[in-house]
Amino acid sequence: MTFTQLEYAVAVDTYRHFAKAAAACFVTQPTLSMQLHKLEQELGIKIFDRSKQPVVTTQPGNEVIAHAKKIIEERDGLSDFLQLRKGILAGDLKIGIIPTLAPYLLPLFIPAFTRNHPGVKLVISEMTTDTILHQLRDGRIDAGILVTPLAEPGIKEHVLFYEEMLAYISPKNAAYKKNYVLPQDIDPNKLWLLEEGHCFRTQIANLCQLRKASAEGSHFEYEAGSLETLRRLVELNDGITILPELAILELSTKQKKLVRQFKKPVPMREVSIVIHRDFLKRRMIDALKKEIVAALPEKLIKNKAQYVVPI
Repeated sequence: MTFTQLEYAVAVDTYRHFAKAAAACFVTQPTLSMQLHKLEQELGIKIFDRSKQPVVTTQPGNEVIAHAKKIIEERDGLSDFLQLRKGILAGDLKIGIIPTLAPYLLPLFIPAFTRNHPGVKLVISEMTTDTILHQLRDGRIDAGILVTPLAEPGIKEHVLFYEEMLAYISPKNAAYKKNYVLPQDIDPNKLWLLEEGHCFRTQIANLCQLRKASAEGSHFEYEAGSLETLRRLVELNDGITILPELAILELSTKQKKLVRQFKKPVPMREVSIVIHRDFLKRRMIDALKKEIVAALPEKLIKNKAQYVVPI
């Protein structure tokens, strides 16, 4: 029995598909299947029922998977402990980050982090909040960068910063003439939103009190997959959208004329790094938090949690 075999078993249990599990483990399917066959022979049980699609973990296999996860977790914990004792910061750090943060936050801190910590390989993937939480619990990523508070059992949140939520308004829209806007100034029929699955969409709905109006359906007619698409839609059409503060930092002078602040209390979104097993790769995650905060514009560092819009 080897750590590799146990990792392959956990991967198949997670993906319920041999080819997908092999891809996630960066090996060929025959290699993964051969190693699992050896593991099953050694243990004298069938871990997976291969006759079903998706693959089903057998009852004794479930017990093996539970033990395998604990063994892998203990191994990683020991490795982290030894690195801590030696003062070494090295290895892979797998991070999930939500799409409404990734294009604006990553360029700020990645250059400094990779320069200051050459022994650490950042493996970063864009994911929705639900996927980040699922992969954290499965041990497939080490940390997530997303919007909080979540109040999820077993998930620890470490606040990084607060960023203001701002209105981005077409000159054709009535709210464009205002210096500051109120949520009630926003016509839900002309509000451009992200597609379902984005937590920022939910925050906009909460901020603009759209839940009651959503029964009419009209304000959800236009949906986009990215904030950049929403911004372009506003620029080319009548309408309004909401952007987080990081998304406006590199706008042109002309584009910034379309930005309006909300009246106080200014709505904020809370951005945190979240973890599930706080003893694993602790020093790497602490270094990551430090580099992110150091790279932030001064305005974001000074932002306070005046009114954190719920998710």
